Amino acid sequence: MRGWTRGWFTDEYAERRKKCRFPEDLEFKTKPQLAVEMFRELENQESISFKYVVADSIYGSSPEFIEAIESCAGLTYFVSVPSDTLCWLRQPITRKKTYKYKGQERTRTVVDKTEKKPLPLKTIAHSINDYFWYRRTVSEGTKGPIDYEFTKRRVIISKAGLPWKQVWLVIKRTLGDNPEYSYYISNAPLSTKLKTFVWLSGVRWAIEQCFEESKTELGMDHYEVRKLPGWQHHVLTCILAHFFLWHLKIRLGKKSAGYYSVAA
Repeated sequence: MRGWTRGWFTDEYAERRKKCRFPEDLEFKTKPQLAVEMFRELENQESISFKYVVADSIYGSSPEFIEAIESCAGLTYFVSVPSDTLCWLRQPITRKKTYKYKGQERTRTVVDKTEKKPLPLKTIAHSINDYFWYRRTVSEGTKGPIDYEFTKRRVIISKAGLPWKQVWLVIKRTLGDNPEYSYYISNAPLSTKLKTFVWLSGVRWAIEQCFEESKTELGMDHYEVRKLPGWQHHVLTCILAHFFLWHLKIRLGKKSAGYYSVAA
């Protein structure tokens, strides 16, 4: 049941979908599209109260996902973006340009020729003086505190060569002579302090830990099924087991050091 791609939803795979008991109305959707649906359903249910939405670069690169979050008043997103994302450090001047297409006169918005081209985030990161980087502790690891250096800037993200939206750009880098960089954008208010972004940069680790523990300790990725309902039941059972065991660990405290082994 692994590796469902767009090809699975073509006529060529019709018989295989039937054997795997795919619902007839099931359609191929990208991860950002699925995330938007889940987010809107969560909003409609109003069963969980939340203020922040944190996601990796697959979602940070999706205008549809970003706009879905922004459509809800009071929500703040903090999403990873690729290092080649283009942006301006200040709002570029734009103007209307008239042109003809198939004999018809049309207009389009273009960036003025006097403006500089947008820069990739990695170029901006490497040009920032060490004075503007701040060392912060993100979390406590098994070997002590985990530290990174952070900086933030207001930037205008480029979309299709035009200014799209003004956001916070937060850059995180590892310590040492050859640091590795991570990039995030956020619609947080102008008054947002760096410590909030530092905290948000580590929030996603809980999700990664959840998947890692479910796979290695509860067998979420250990299955041999041939039908979609079987796969759904297996994954849901692992998620519920992880939820139960974590609450058990919280209640028992230090006494629950080997709770996974007990559950097995």
